[in-house]
Amino acid sequence: MSDAWICEFTRTPIGCYGGALASVRPDNLAVAAIQGLMERHSQVEWATLDEVILG
Repeated sequence: MSDAWICEFTRTPIGCYGGALASVRPDNLAVAAIQGLMERHSQVEWATLDEVILG
């Protein structure tokens, strides 16, 4: 097994049931969070990333 690293966390917006974010898919919110991490850590070789765990 390879080493595992936690580089940082980021949060997505929180809304109320039926609110402004009701039409936004959860996977699209995850993409926004991952893109934010990639922008903040541009020195990381993201092509070598095998797996992302969201929770």
